[in-house]
Amino acid sequence: MNSLIGTYECKVDAKGRLMLPAALKKQLSPALQNGFVLKRAVFQSCLELYPMSEWEALMQKINKLNRFKKKNNDFIRRFTAGVKVVEIDATGRLLIPKDLVVFADISKEIVLSAAVNIVEIWDKDKYEQTIDDAAVNFADLAEEVMGQDDDEHGVS
Repeated sequence: MNSLIGTYECKVDAKGRLMLPAALKKQLSPALQNGFVLKRAVFQSCLELYPMSEWEALMQKINKLNRFKKKNNDFIRRFTAGVKVVEIDATGRLLIPKDLVVFADISKEIVLSAAVNIVEIWDKDKYEQTIDDAAVNFADLAEEVMGQDDDEHGVS
């Protein structure tokens, strides 16, 4: 699957359903028939929507962890806590299960943010706060992550 692009604002109804924006649905169309996995993010209070092929690739890596090491077992348990298989219906709607709505503190207004191969689902206010907070240090972060001179550790 190609990298996903875009940030989209939309609304969630009282049952936790959202209508995928047409541009995002088009990008996800190769994955629609295989379904998706929705999970809690590790570092933020948002949700992550994985196309099934991306989830399976990630699970192949996680499956290589030695489960006889307690920290690996604890990681797997916490990483997969609250994971749900979800589908996008024929009209382009996605249902966010209630426990995940609560985790991400999702209200009526949300942001769908493409993050390379997954889509982050944020409460709009939390997303804007996170972007504002990160803006202060983003130049330093960009230099540290992407500014290496060699091909293995940076992009040039």
